Amino acid sequence: MKAAKVAVPLPAPTSGVDIADWRPEDESFWRQQGARIANRNLWISIPALLCGFAVWLMWGIITVQMANAGFPFTPDELFSIAAISGLSGATLRIPASFFIRICGGRNTVWLTTALLMIPAFGTGIALQDTATPLWVFQLMALLSGIGGGNFACSMANISTFFPKRLQGTALGLNAGLGNFGVTTSQLLIPAVMTMALFGSLGGEAIPLAKESATLIGKIAAGTPTWMQNAGFVWLLLLVPIAVVGWFGMNNLLTVSPNIGSTGAAMGKILMMYGIALVVSAIGLYLYLPAPSGNGLLSGPGMWAVPPLVILGTLFGMKAVATGDMKTNLNKQFGIFRNKHTWSMTALYVVTFGSFIGFSMALPLSITVIFGNTHVFDAASQAWVHAKNPNAPSALMYAWIGPFVGALIRPVGGWISDKLGGSIVTQWISIVLVFASAVTGYVMHLAYQSATPEDYFFLFMALFVVLFAASGIGNGSTFRSVGYVFDQDQRGPVLGWTSAVGGYGSFIAPVVIGGQIKAGTPEYAMYGFAAFYAACVLINWWFYLRKNAYIQNP
Repeated sequence: MKAAKVAVPLPAPTSGVDIADWRPEDESFWRQQGARIANRNLWISIPALLCGFAVWLMWGIITVQMANAGFPFTPDELFSIAAISGLSGATLRIPASFFIRICGGRNTVWLTTALLMIPAFGTGIALQDTATPLWVFQLMALLSGIGGGNFACSMANISTFFPKRLQGTALGLNAGLGNFGVTTSQLLIPAVMTMALFGSLGGEAIPLAKESATLIGKIAAGTPTWMQNAGFVWLLLLVPIAVVGWFGMNNLLTVSPNIGSTGAAMGKILMMYGIALVVSAIGLYLYLPAPSGNGLLSGPGMWAVPPLVILGTLFGMKAVATGDMKTNLNKQFGIFRNKHTWSMTALYVVTFGSFIGFSMALPLSITVIFGNTHVFDAASQAWVHAKNPNAPSALMYAWIGPFVGALIRPVGGWISDKLGGSIVTQWISIVLVFASAVTGYVMHLAYQSATPEDYFFLFMALFVVLFAASGIGNGSTFRSVGYVFDQDQRGPVLGWTSAVGGYGSFIAPVVIGGQIKAGTPEYAMYGFAAFYAACVLINWWFYLRKNAYIQNP
């Protein structure tokens, strides 16, 4: 009788190497070495993702201060800069969702983090002069979308390190703490612009044309402001994070068996990011009015931009893929034949799409709605908007909502691990329906008031509810994805759903900005409420009814 073979654990892998043996569902393996390796990669991933969010979403705050500093751009043009960043970041998530299996986790996280230095440095240079043309800021916003794309590969990477029972907590920590990049940018940027952070190397200050603020108080017009620090400051974080990522992270060869050399893997990343950037630029050219574009898809046509850009990016990726890369992509494209990919995509738009879209649109919305008085002139039968001397500053308050949403996101993952993801998603979706409708009504009252500040704190409280609900929902939807899909599809689905959800950062500024311009900001929020209500039904049909496809995953 043969003696039973005893599995002998392999020597614990060290940091910065490829790992050929990875069994997170094996309790013995997890205790001996898996937990330590997974946690190390997680805690390097979190600050890298935080910087990605910060660089991607810095335009929500930068554009507010650009208006205060006298840059000669209209509110529409400033909203468009934020929208460009949003569209680019969402589109880059499409190829990024496939990077881990094609290129390896360590290779991907390191390169995509290092690439953020380009828009950070370029934005700093552009902000040194109020005469910098609009197209330069639009280009930097397009490139800052790299930070948005990084979310997809970061989440796909972390999902491969942890066992199913810890998916909600691990992904909630990575996404939730990574989402603090939004709050970090909204707090750090106003603060660093008040000082000569880099001395003579940073360039000269620009005097404020209008009153501004930081978290701790208002800043008078005429005060010297170092606008360029809004870009340069991220280099202080990105350089050390890139170094630590290179030496501390791992490629899992069980997940990425055909990555080839490091150079070849990084070449694939650059090529596919390049395709997504070109397609994004084409979509934006069709959307933006002259002189930035031809405006063919402006107005109602803006709803065609995201699907056209998604299809163009997928087509471009398929067209250039060859050999193992093509085989791997074809395998991963199998997620589109799974009905749960589409249901979870809709639910992720509810949660992350709301979080990221409101984060992008809120600062300028505060500035436009509450920064002016609104008086109806009976003679001209038109609303007259004038500077509000009692206006609250977006730079003092806009950070609160994203902070709450990011802070509560890991809690959403933890609660969902206990109760089930879909039941949590259902309740937060119902909250979003009612909170959005009430927020729209408050925006309507404020935008037709000579003293809009009277409604400001109610407005902010409602937005905090929206951010909190979307943050909890982020955790619950990720938990559901971890259970609905197997190991082969989980990473690509996480990336895909996050890509589509990321288009909220394009849609929200465009829709809210357009409705503010039309004088009916409430219509934007009513439309969002209707979408949330539809997703309540989708979630119930797929995961909560008696004969659901999968019961409360």
